[in-house]
Amino acid sequence: MTTAVLPRRGLGGLPLLRVLHGLGLALMAAFVFFACFAFSDASPYDLVAPAAIALWLLLGVRLHRGAVPLVMLLLVFVGTTVLALLPYLGEDKPVLWTIQLCYLAVTGIFFAMFFADDTERRVELVLKVYTASTLFSAALGLGGYLELIGDEDLFSKYGRASGTFQDPNVFGSFLTLGALYLMHNLLNGRTRHRLLSAAGLVLLLGGIFLSFSRGSWGGTAVAIALMVTSICRTTASPDLRRRILRSTAATLILGGAALGGLLSVGSVAETFTKRAAVTQDYDEGETGRFGNQIRGFGLLMEEPMGFGPLRWRLIFNLEPHNSYLGAFANGGWVAGATFILLVLSTTRVGLRLMQAPTPFRRHAQIVVPALLMFFLQAFQIDVEKWRHVYMMLGIVWGLEAARVRWLCRPTVCTARQMV
Repeated sequence: MTTAVLPRRGLGGLPLLRVLHGLGLALMAAFVFFACFAFSDASPYDLVAPAAIALWLLLGVRLHRGAVPLVMLLLVFVGTTVLALLPYLGEDKPVLWTIQLCYLAVTGIFFAMFFADDTERRVELVLKVYTASTLFSAALGLGGYLELIGDEDLFSKYGRASGTFQDPNVFGSFLTLGALYLMHNLLNGRTRHRLLSAAGLVLLLGGIFLSFSRGSWGGTAVAIALMVTSICRTTASPDLRRRILRSTAATLILGGAALGGLLSVGSVAETFTKRAAVTQDYDEGETGRFGNQIRGFGLLMEEPMGFGPLRWRLIFNLEPHNSYLGAFANGGWVAGATFILLVLSTTRVGLRLMQAPTPFRRHAQIVVPALLMFFLQAFQIDVEKWRHVYMMLGIVWGLEAARVRWLCRPTVCTARQMV
């Protein structure tokens, strides 16, 4: 005679595991949504992160072999940066900066583990929440820029929309993934509320434009072009391909008209003319950004351990404004080479995910172009401390882990053995 084992009960008589799983998804939603709050180094994002990570580890998220390269590269990158910190342990700012880098690397690894299981549902949930976060921030940014809400420095800075960010450049780039998600759904007819999605897309593109960030402008254009090209190449439907091309052309026409309308406003036209220049005053000269980078590169050739975390600013009185050069400066030759390898390997994996006929291609076509945009921006700004970049890294490598597991499911493995 056997005795049935009843499940432990949680709130409302539900099984405890189900309650914890629901709580875990709620924490993840809050975790991702709060990425838009970047008024200071501390954020609600960082308060929710430990609870979300701890609960999902308790629920059994695992590291799958497809994501192991990300873990190894991040461990080497962070480890060598920690070694470069050792001579400066008595200085508060370098220590705090390195601790934050370690924490962000941990979040990237966690995201890769989280998205490797139940991948399609979890990625879709997070992209919806992230898009809601971008819409919230963009609305505040436009409201602040138009002086409808807040004081002059709350949601806009330096005559540019900044939303919930300290830096308009970060604000503009943050919005891109939300815009890609809405655009992809519109192009593929997956949205049930086309007008609302189109209005949201216009809001996000408006926020990107009014951030007056050259990197965000160029990066968003490249990301959209890459996503649209990938969709057209991978769809088997001629009708869908024609619809995508028509929609893209209509978007360009409407965008051009909206741009013309905005530029008719004197203050917008003045800021646009200034920001659209190839270089700014702080870029030029021997002590400008580019001059410092050339001189710094020469000095780093003689420093295998680099300058140490945050030492560049003490030498040149400016940040490097180049994440690749910054990796060499902060952590030495090994850290710099590892950072480049991380970018190259993620790009390779991401492009394959965008083209391969797997269940994960749709989400890859949304996330990968946005992440590649940040890799391009890393040539002219420091992105290694941006929270959402590590989330996107985790999504891409989580998708890769899911792809590897999908290919090795019993039916496919058996077919391979027969061949």
